[in-house]
Amino acid sequence: MSKDFDIADIKRRMEGAVAAFRHDLNGLRTGRASASLLEPIIVHAYGSDMPMNQVGNITVPESRMLAVNVWDKQLVGAVDRAIRESHLGLNPMIDGTTVRVPIPELNEQRRKELVKVAHQYAENARIAVRHVRRDGMEVLKRLEKDHEISEDDSRRQHDVVQKHTDETIVQIDKALAEKEAEIMQV
Repeated sequence: MSKDFDIADIKRRMEGAVAAFRHDLNGLRTGRASASLLEPIIVHAYGSDMPMNQVGNITVPESRMLAVNVWDKQLVGAVDRAIRESHLGLNPMIDGTTVRVPIPELNEQRRKELVKVAHQYAENARIAVRHVRRDGMEVLKRLEKDHEISEDDSRRQHDVVQKHTDETIVQIDKALAEKEAEIMQV
């Protein structure tokens, strides 16, 4: 096999997408407030997009309240806007350089909103896995075109990449189903 194609690297990258998805799901708490709820939110700051934890400290002062202590007071509005546009259904309040985020009571509508967010995270993870698959397939096509591997080897490796892709997507779907059941449980 060629040194350009590394199935272990493809598997590692797919597993990284699943790990990131599980981390995002952990932020969707059904009971009390969790700082990991705000971590996946991206803030437009200094002309680029940055994760929330790179513009301020996220704390949990109460069981139903989150607080973001923004380091640069010019970014308070951007943090507020990012939280409002995150589709988490949160309504932040600005208090100086602190953005307070009350966590609403979990009623049926709120639970359905959280399930939608979980589905969005799952779709993003599936897309990331498909991108890894596409990269691997492109390398195989190029190697076959350059006659570095045979057509049979290419076909076998295509099948291996596709099999791992399918297994990874099943993992994502299983984690999504578990989280959805947890969220909808009253």
